[in-house]
Amino acid sequence: MNERNLAGLAATVLQPGFVGTAPPDWVRRWLADGLGAVVLFARNVVDPEQVAALTATLRAERPDVLVAIDEEAGDVTRIESGRGSSRPGNLALGAVDDPALTEEVARDLGGELAALGITLNYAPDADVNINPANPVIGVRSFGADPHLVARHTAAWVRGLQSAGVAACAKHFPGHGDTRVDSHHDLPRIEASRARLDTGELVPFRAAVAAGVQAVMTGHLLVPALDPDLPATLSRRILGDLLRDELGFSGVVVTDAVEMRAVADRYGFAGAAVRALVAGADAICVGGERADEATARYLRDAIVAAVLSGELPEERLAEAAKRVGQLAEWSTAARVGRPAEAPRPAGGSPVGLTAARRAVRVSGDPTGRLPLTGAAHVVEFAPPHNIAIGAETPWGIGAPLAELLPGTTTVRLTEADLSGEPADPTTERVDLSGEPADPTGGAAGRPLVLVVRDLHRHGWMRAAVDRALASRPDAVVVELGVPELVTGRLHLATHGATRAAARAAAELLAGIR
Repeated sequence: MNERNLAGLAATVLQPGFVGTAPPDWVRRWLADGLGAVVLFARNVVDPEQVAALTATLRAERPDVLVAIDEEAGDVTRIESGRGSSRPGNLALGAVDDPALTEEVARDLGGELAALGITLNYAPDADVNINPANPVIGVRSFGADPHLVARHTAAWVRGLQSAGVAACAKHFPGHGDTRVDSHHDLPRIEASRARLDTGELVPFRAAVAAGVQAVMTGHLLVPALDPDLPATLSRRILGDLLRDELGFSGVVVTDAVEMRAVADRYGFAGAAVRALVAGADAICVGGERADEATARYLRDAIVAAVLSGELPEERLAEAAKRVGQLAEWSTAARVGRPAEAPRPAGGSPVGLTAARRAVRVSGDPTGRLPLTGAAHVVEFAPPHNIAIGAETPWGIGAPLAELLPGTTTVRLTEADLSGEPADPTTERVDLSGEPADPTGGAAGRPLVLVVRDLHRHGWMRAAVDRALASRPDAVVVELGVPELVTGRLHLATHGATRAAARAAAELLAGIR
């Protein structure tokens, strides 16, 4: 095969991102030359009409192009990154444990994505959150029970794909038992093969049985499966396990190859080539590197690997064929479906219903709920999680102020509580307990302490303990994993989405 044809195959297996709210010229040219897919991020999204116009422009260049997005419909959202998701995330759905509801939420999301022209969604997260200290999964998982995660993973796949959008279960073979974020370093999972079979692999088996169209690899070292190579680069894991043992025949997509877990060890292009050799079919890139030079660099490296014999030509052709088959599935899934106009931005009614069902109350609400009037809300902000995105708003102060006018909110970080000067224009809670009014002006008003993964942040726990010592009547609202329940009254939303915040605010205000 000549180099031009090889370049076309190499372009087919790439799934690059780009900057801008309309496709740049280089993306349009590449589509005409064989680019098989693009992936959208929050930076590409303004509103539904704009996204629909963007995808229509892409399809004018290549009608069967796969348009992917990382839309978990929970804390990780791209289509609603400006406001926060109007649906609950996986942990909330797992807390309700109604697979029919999970399927309905996913179908609702699929309908919205389909109307926007999106055909591949990097979701659901099928990880079992075995380790509560996990810094990157947490509320993105349906839970810590493999069988609960499995039944909701399958329901999510069925719901999304019933709307004509391909699902992609991630992060194979399971990112739930880690203390390391693979964006920054390579996690190592020390589980035995027997534990993997009864734990991490259970939801992926369920996803395959449900007909999932794609599986995303995790940049994870799992010695019980391969002592030398991360899953993304391992033929044992992608071939022997995923293909042969689990029987998966769809598209294997890598997690972003610029992530340091693989790029720091094997090089940016080296990781992409090794992934294809191992059995991956599509290379996701562009979260951090999103320009033509990046795409060209990867394409040329793939071609060079074929010419050198490192990557068999037949393996590249097989990968491109699978990408084409997914494009065919996507096209067929849209045939006969009535064209749906992009939905107005603003929310999912079924999402809010599900979020309301997910709120859990611990302790004695008597005399504490509903709140007696305007409250003071203190939101403790943990470090930024790169998977979620810094642009996504969170917190219950704003929705609570809508329901209880006069409610005030302050947000505090670890730095705010470490002696650094506070913004003098911001009402602040002094947690030292020494001033006459240790609640920063909230005396006589209900006090609400909002946390995210309280169990993972010692500074946050110490601050909450001090606040509860001076205001034992305070309500604690956990927007993360409710591993640590504290206070006389505790609300757990199982996620920090807009829907979750609204559900908690309604309960505090007594309107449901």
